[in-house]
Amino acid sequence: MRLTRQSNYAIRTLVYCAVNEPGLSRVADIARAYNISELFLFKLIKPLVENGLLATVRGRHGGIKLGKKAEDITLLDTIRLTEENFALAECFEDGADCPLIGECDLNGALREALGAFFEVLAGYTIADLASKKRSIRDRLGLTAAEAVAEPLH
Repeated sequence: MRLTRQSNYAIRTLVYCAVNEPGLSRVADIARAYNISELFLFKLIKPLVENGLLATVRGRHGGIKLGKKAEDITLLDTIRLTEENFALAECFEDGADCPLIGECDLNGALREALGAFFEVLAGYTIADLASKKRSIRDRLGLTAAEAVAEPLH
């Protein structure tokens, strides 16, 4: 099993925002830090915003930030939004025509494995991944001066 680029960079984007708190993060800066296109990043940010994992702040000094506390965003939350499906074998898909469906233990074993996978992902949060904040900020090229201050209302 391999996660898609969308899942990988969605998690990385959330970690970037977590280590850049309390400032706002710019899409251009995140794209540059991870060497990905801004267009790709905008596409993967959309479902994260729609589901409350990220929030946007519009305007000249706008950007993105976590929509929830980093401790409240699990890896499972993120991956469920970014992965198309978790069909580990044909028998997981609707309309599968394997003659052994219902009699084969492969389906049960794979479901058990997928359940364990989900359980582990649910046990890790963005806060866990961002716990080495200073080191991560250094590796991403973030300095205190680069953080976009959130506008005061």
